[in-house]
Parts: sequence; C-alpha cells; structure tokens
Amino acid sequence: QVQLVVSGGGLVQTGGSLRLSCAASGRMFVINTMAWYRQAPGKRRELVAKITRGGTTNYADSVKGRFTISRDDAKNTVYLQMNSLETEDTAVYYCNTEGVTEDLSRSGFSAWGQGTQVTVSS
Repeated sequence: QVQLVVSGGGLVQTGGSLRLSCAASGRMFVINTMAWYRQAPGKRRELVAKITRGGTTNYADSVKGRFTISRDDAKNTVYLQMNSLETEDTAVYYCNTEGVTEDLSRSGFSAWGQGTQVTVSS
C-alpha cells in the first residue's frame, strides 16, 4: 500500500513562511498527481494546490502568488512553500497523491497523509 508522511506544520506570525513536505512510499508504478488540501474549522475541505507528473500546477485563488507547489520525483516527495501567510490560512493541511499501483492490474490509487496543523497568528 501507498503511505504518505507529512511534515512542516507549525505556528507562525502573519507574513511569515512555512514549508510543508509530503513523502510517498510503497508499491507505486507511477505517481500522476500530487496535491495539497486544507480544512479550517467550520469549512469544507478545499484544494489548495496540485501538480501533475508533467509539471502543470493549479492553485486556489486565495493562495495564488503566495504559495508554490513543487515535486521531486526522485524522492517521491511534494512540497508546499507558503509565504506571506495570513490568518485565513489557518487550517489542517493534507497531502494527497494519485497514481497507478505496482501490480499486474495497474489499478489507480488515491492516498492521503495524516494532516498537519498550520496556525497563523496576528
């Protein structure tokens, strides 16, 4: 099975920066898409950023120009660099990866990390 380990959350002041990382391990034939989601209290989970195997990125309007998603395929790791953090960015952040399993069926999979708390204070 595919497992994701997330690190990098914490507490920062407004205007500060954090970098999240998510490392995937397991029997994967290929990783197609890696993404970051977040969920704040009282709100639905939302997509923050995603990146495809080809390097195409998409961002939520609220983080454009402040967050950058990147991936290191040699390490099966995706990063989220968060700059100019605002109190509205406070949430639990989750990593997701989708791809194809390393078995004869070559089945599609979707794996989730454990989540990490990001708190931005003023």
